[in-house]
Parts: sequence; structure tokens; C-alpha cells
Amino acid sequence: MTMEELKIGFIGFGNMAQAIADGLIYRKVLKPEQMGACAKNYKKLEDNAAKRGMKFYSDAAGVCENSDLVILAVKPYMLPEVVEPIRELLADKIILSVAAGYTFDKFEEILAPGSHHISTVPNTPVAVGEGIFICEEKHSLTAEEFTMVEELLSNIALVQTVPTSLLGIGGVISGCGPAFVSMFIEALADAAVMHGMSRDLAYQICGQMTAGTGKLLVSKELHPGVMKDAVCSPGGTTIVGVAALERKGLRSAVIDAVDAIQNKK
Repeated sequence: MTMEELKIGFIGFGNMAQAIADGLIYRKVLKPEQMGACAKNYKKLEDNAAKRGMKFYSDAAGVCENSDLVILAVKPYMLPEVVEPIRELLADKIILSVAAGYTFDKFEEILAPGSHHISTVPNTPVAVGEGIFICEEKHSLTAEEFTMVEELLSNIALVQTVPTSLLGIGGVISGCGPAFVSMFIEALADAAVMHGMSRDLAYQICGQMTAGTGKLLVSKELHPGVMKDAVCSPGGTTIVGVAALERKGLRSAVIDAVDAIQNKK
């Protein structure tokens, strides 16, 4: 199946589902009319889908009947209730989950036997084609189906396959990371404002600096320490700032934040 023929349906159309749709449209991977969605709040769904030129359906059955690839994008606790009425309709579809923490083995308990599914954890920067999709290594897609899904997602994200045991931490780093990075950008911009720069300009500069740094690290496969050292001249200005961050415990604060999430009950 070619990308021109592929039809995607979202069951649930919240922030993450909308980000994925936006990324596919932004990168011109799919036309809006190749995508459809359903959601609990029909009026909100109608507004969000219509403004993108997407189709919208009153229920999940409508999504299944008009899709080749179904993306389950509801809260994890809702999945058994949502899936039960459409188990048979999903049986001949490619199923991709973006519900955090819902692994292959859990889906095997609620989907029809023989269903083709994969669990993933994406992050919101997929909306501008710069996201991450952490995919569970254990899945039931055929080789051809997985290649197609990987090709689709690679247009909007770095696609990484990990063992089930690493799906959680992968999701924390990629999914929660944008919040941490946004806090850093905001703090850096606050410092710029304190020294006379307008806030709008500070956000633009800090945002692009962050995006460019990440792109450089990934594209050149550089160690972050090497990138840091390249900017720290002996007796220069940057090393003074780095030392101040070390004294304030930047690294330990970030590690503690991730640890707190992983240990959350």
C-alpha cells in the first residue's frame, strides 16, 4: 500500500493525536482527507477535524470501517471499554497505540486473537516533523506492515524500537522531556529579559538555539559533552556559566525529576 492510498483513523483526538495529524499534514506525508477521527466530545472533534480538512465520525466503528491504520489515542484506562465493541472490526486493521504504558501483552488480552498491533510512545514535537516515536520491540505486525509504519512515522519523527522493559523510560525521556526543556527555555529567556531583551525575541532565540543544538547532536551523532566542550574556551564566558549550573545542581535536578516519574505510584 502506498502513502497515497493509506487511510488513517484516530480513535480519540486529543493533543497527541492532533499533533500526529498536524505533523503528517505539515510534512505533506498524507492529505487531510486521508485521515479521520472520532472522540467523546463530538462538537470539539468536529471543530478540530474540520479546521484540518479531516473527516470525523460519530463513533469508533465509523473510524474502523474507513481506515487501514487505526491509531488508538485514548487514555490507557479507557482502552478496554473502547476496544470491546470494535474488536472484530480492528481484527483486519493495522493497530498503532499511543497510550502510554499499554504494552503488547496488555493488548493481547483485549484485542481479538491474531490482531496486528504495535505499542508506541510519541511526543508532541511530531506536530512540526521533529518528534520521537518510541516503539515496542514486541509487536504482531508483519514485516511489510512494520516497514510501512516505520516509513510513515519517520517523516515526522525519529523512530526507535526498544525492548518492553525500556518503553517506560523511553516514554519519560521523550514524552516528559519537552516540559523540562520548555522550563529551561523559559528560564533562559527570563535571564535575557532581565538584561533588557524583549520576551518575544528571547523566546525565539532560545527556542531556535535548543532546536539547533538537538538537531546537531542527532545528525552528527555527537556526544553532548563534546558539544559542550566545543563552546567552552579556556578562561571564556561559557565555562563560567557551566560552572554556575554545576554548583546549582542542574544535572542532579534533571536526574531526580526522571527518577521521581519512574518511581511514581
